[in-house]
Amino acid sequence: MEKKLKYFLLVIGILFSGVHLFAQQNAIALTPPMGWNSYNCYGSAVHEDEVKANAIYMAKNLKQFGWQYIVVDFLWDYDNPPGSTVGNPFQSRLPDGSYIPWLSMDQYGRLLPDVNKFPSACGGKGFKPLSDYIHSLGLKFGIHVMRGIPRQAVWAKSPILGTKDITADMIADTSSTCSWLNHMYGLDMQKPGAQQYLNSILKLYASWGVDFIKVDDISRPYRTAEIEGYRKAIQSCGRPIVLSLSPGETPIKEAAHVKKYANMWRVADDFWDNWAQLLKMFDYAKTWEGIGGPGHWPDCDMMQIGKLSKRGPVGPERYSRFTKDELYTHMSFWCLYRSPLMLGGNLPENRKLENNLITNEEVLAVDQNGQNPEQLYKNDSSMVWVSHIPESKDIYVGLFNIADNAHKVNIDFSQLGINGKVIVRDLWQRTDLGSFRHTYTRMINAHGCALLRLRIQ
Repeated sequence: MEKKLKYFLLVIGILFSGVHLFAQQNAIALTPPMGWNSYNCYGSAVHEDEVKANAIYMAKNLKQFGWQYIVVDFLWDYDNPPGSTVGNPFQSRLPDGSYIPWLSMDQYGRLLPDVNKFPSACGGKGFKPLSDYIHSLGLKFGIHVMRGIPRQAVWAKSPILGTKDITADMIADTSSTCSWLNHMYGLDMQKPGAQQYLNSILKLYASWGVDFIKVDDISRPYRTAEIEGYRKAIQSCGRPIVLSLSPGETPIKEAAHVKKYANMWRVADDFWDNWAQLLKMFDYAKTWEGIGGPGHWPDCDMMQIGKLSKRGPVGPERYSRFTKDELYTHMSFWCLYRSPLMLGGNLPENRKLENNLITNEEVLAVDQNGQNPEQLYKNDSSMVWVSHIPESKDIYVGLFNIADNAHKVNIDFSQLGINGKVIVRDLWQRTDLGSFRHTYTRMINAHGCALLRLRIQ
């Protein structure tokens, strides 16, 4: 009887632990994550001191406004040649079948930070020292990873941690490759050992103190089994970790699946400081309208604000090519749509313009607190999006001029079911504009916007 009771209590404990961990995992990203990603300013070649400089800037100037994630993007395992801006260096094979460049990797086929880029990783410490430093600033740490398992691990027949006699070549799907970076094979998730490999890398990341992983080459084409594998690995690693999927366009037919397994996913391919791409993003967002919510967010990609492409990957080093009006449209729409906010520019080089864009508490509240964003109307020259404010009759409204000339953009209150008086507040100006009935009209510059709060009387 005593043995049965102990067994029963053990089973209950295991179940409780699993339920607790599942609840813990689903309690993250309850609002769209806000942070910085190294890709748009440093490409594949960011160094530890540059990551720290951005973290210090965020902790000093942005943390109080809700910015918290510092994410190291791709190829942290690769030693870029000095001055190189090559974003996607393909591996070649030597006569014995081995690969060059050889990426930093442990005996279990798990990639490690390159010590020339990240000196604190020496001695097998991985990202733990850098993560500890970022956590000491009150921030959270994230990394980019490529889907699958390194080809060099397959060639080396690296053993899979947590298995007996299973090696990398036994779990790789060598027909599943990435067209723009040839370092990895996909995983055949039906093979014994494939899930254990993902478990092993997530346990490694958890030991480093990782809070966020961006898994690349997984949303287009949509890799159902591997996405589920990463989620299972996160749930088994003992640490809450945000799961971000890239790149888009994620198929809308997978909306139910991606909501269940990911915390954020890209709706489009890489977004840059180009007005035509911003116009197209409005259409992508409309496609995903009504899908986002606590714990699962359609992602419009990193924000093209500030100093970009310092070391590649697209175009010369520059401040964002967006005009001032376009920058305000960019920030306003990402917030109104409730996209994750991941800054792409080098933060220490921010000017007053950039800081004004990213430290307006009333604007950031639209992203963090709005509900059910939807497009009210769109035509060739104008677009209006709205979202609702919890426990309030008030409504957030974005008036967008998408034409090439200044003109008036109008909101008819009856379209929102409003019959009475409305106080209109401009969130960028932090000013009440007055009381209005029936309609509000604003002259807006080409490619510009107005972001408003309608206070219903």
